[in-house]
Amino acid sequence: MAAAAGCTSIASAAGAQTEQVITVPGFADFLAVDGDTVWTTNAGRVERWSRQGKLAEVAMSKPCGAMTIFRHALWVADCKDGTIVRIDTRTAQKIATIPTGIANPAGELNVVAGAGSIWVASDEKGVVARIDPRSNRVTASITVDPGTYYLAFGHGSLWAVSSKGQSVQRIDPRTNTVVKRTSLGKEPGFLAAGAGAVWVQEQGDGTVARIDPRSGEISGRVKVGAALKYGDIDTGGRMVWLRTTEDQTFAVIDPKTLTVRTRVGKPEGSGALRYTHAGLWTSAHDVHTLTWWPKPAQFKK
Repeated sequence: MAAAAGCTSIASAAGAQTEQVITVPGFADFLAVDGDTVWTTNAGRVERWSRQGKLAEVAMSKPCGAMTIFRHALWVADCKDGTIVRIDTRTAQKIATIPTGIANPAGELNVVAGAGSIWVASDEKGVVARIDPRSNRVTASITVDPGTYYLAFGHGSLWAVSSKGQSVQRIDPRTNTVVKRTSLGKEPGFLAAGAGAVWVQEQGDGTVARIDPRSGEISGRVKVGAALKYGDIDTGGRMVWLRTTEDQTFAVIDPKTLTVRTRVGKPEGSGALRYTHAGLWTSAHDVHTLTWWPKPAQFKK
């Protein structure tokens, strides 16, 4: 697919620096930003990287899914052990292992933080586990649609997507119940809450759906490509950032006009993306790299 008219890559934007590609042996995949550094899942371990090189490594059975950082700790799912592992980000030491179950042992899922808790989809039949970080225990099990794997916290709610049920569910953290359910397009997957809305990849349709956080209804869609399978999504700087597997490395979506503002990089297969105020991190496990993309002036707020 050709880039939209007027699009420029970050590398070629006026005054912008080119991206920095870092070789990472193994299978670097999901990302969590920690200051000027980034944590990534890898085969049998999680690793912390800076732009100068690897800083730390913590062994795990099978780290999987998107991670979160909360209270100086990295919270990451272990798909082999069916647990959430808590790692001190300052010492790179495990400090707790919490039995939860994992809804999608294949590894496509999120661990997220919000309302003072950690949340993970814990059973394929339709359960989300809520963890109290003070006790490192599951304090609630929330019934959701079967096949719910993908989570995001924002706008005062937990948002949960079922790919099989083609739904996004709004969960009230005060009652631990689903209070709104909205139908989605084909094969919905990862989502992000920010830039004034909740944004869901409709992977089978090649679209991103915008969900109004007040009504819970779809308020618009943007067509990105033929498909959006196995990518990632984040928000920041008043934009939506979409890691793709076809056509480009990532796309930048204007949340107000629902247009693709920029398409950046060459296709690199599956991987993740995370926004920072200075730029973006992307992973590409098929080519064994992490990439740092400095933001050009037009995207700095």
